[in-house]
Amino acid sequence: MIYGYARVSTDGHSVEAQVTQLTGAGAEKVFREVASGAKTDRAQLRRALHDLDAGDVLMVTRLDRLARSTRDLLNTLAVVTGKGAGFRSLGDVWADTTTPHGRLMLTVLGGLAEFERELIRARTGEGRAREGTQPEPGTPFQPDAISGARP
Repeated sequence: MIYGYARVSTDGHSVEAQVTQLTGAGAEKVFREVASGAKTDRAQLRRALHDLDAGDVLMVTRLDRLARSTRDLLNTLAVVTGKGAGFRSLGDVWADTTTPHGRLMLTVLGGLAEFERELIRARTGEGRAREGTQPEPGTPFQPDAISGARP
């Protein structure tokens, strides 16, 4: 079965255009939600993920309707693939786990996100290590304290 997920962030917007696109692309059931994308706990998305079975496909019109960050996207896709289901974004043709190319692109994206997390962790560790050697806030600048400084 192909499930659609349509989301808008405020009551002033309508999900109808997304629903039309999703049903036109073959969605048999569309979950509709009015919720901020920044919220990771969205009731209709949770229901859609719960209803997925092996061989099903979860479809969205654009990736930003599903997730606000790479990490959020990868976490959601992990749930989808863990159920043996596929994922497809109509507006982002490379984001289609039902094809080998789409799986490759999302694997690369996952690798980049992991690399980014490692860089952040390393920079944070370096900053914490330097923390003890930094002057207190408000200490006047002392150019002679800089090693190798020229007069």
